[in-house]
Amino acid sequence: MIFQKKNWLTSLLTLKGSVIPKVWGRVVITMIFALIITIMYQSGLTWIHQSALSSLIPSVVLGLLLVFRTNTSYDRFWEGRKVIGGIIISCRSLSRQIWVNIPEKTAADTEGKKSAMLLLAGFLIGTKLHLRNESVDGKLQSIISENQYLELKEVNHIPLRIAKWIGDYFRQAYDLNYIDSIQLSTYNQILDSMVKDETACERILNTPMPPAYAIHLKHLLFFYCFALPFQLVATLSWTTIPAVGIISFALLGIEAIGLEIENPFGYDPNDLPLDKMCDRLLFDIKELLTSDSRKEYLVDRDIPASN
Repeated sequence: MIFQKKNWLTSLLTLKGSVIPKVWGRVVITMIFALIITIMYQSGLTWIHQSALSSLIPSVVLGLLLVFRTNTSYDRFWEGRKVIGGIIISCRSLSRQIWVNIPEKTAADTEGKKSAMLLLAGFLIGTKLHLRNESVDGKLQSIISENQYLELKEVNHIPLRIAKWIGDYFRQAYDLNYIDSIQLSTYNQILDSMVKDETACERILNTPMPPAYAIHLKHLLFFYCFALPFQLVATLSWTTIPAVGIISFALLGIEAIGLEIENPFGYDPNDLPLDKMCDRLLFDIKELLTSDSRKEYLVDRDIPASN
């Protein structure tokens, strides 16, 4: 999903991101059924017109069910965006804290700091892979060590293992007296917040809409759409066919939108752009690693870099 401004006509004619590819087959089936009913009516079978079917499934009831379905799915989508955003905020905050506050007394300290900062981007990448039930990919492999890569291939929960490594780095910095107990506590609280947000993503993923509700809504949509020709054929005649198609497209499209955004962590056009989010966070952290503002600050004040 990419947010960009489009004019009205462009949006009208765009298929990517719309639900047309998902519902057109079902809409065509309803129109074919409407064609059959219309032919039967025009052949003299006037009894096929049954206006009483309009009260079979009240439109208000069906509308409320569809609205509830869509709103529930959007709540899941929006909550997913908030918790992913929370992870990004925490990663950026921790990367800045590490870069500015943890000293570098040896070359190993510098490499350890860089590795820890890259692990923050790895946490978001690992979260994406975990939510999609995928193994370690090339992007994550490129920012971790060979031993870490081999270890991640054997674990079931990639982001949790990465969080452990980040916590180990903070503990090591504390043992070396590079940070005090207050800083250690603060960093671990932010790390806990990252794990909490990742767990919230799992909750969204593993708690789908109850099947009974989804199945019942499909039943109601089926009966409603296939009852339409019987109600409209006497009034609209051959126009019944496109009318049924338009109404079916509206109702089935709303249901399809709810289904698509129910899990916001996949690859559908309307899902969260997790790949781009991961790339952006990794770019920001790498940009921070190449910044020399800290060195300039120390040189201007004649402060040793190890302090």
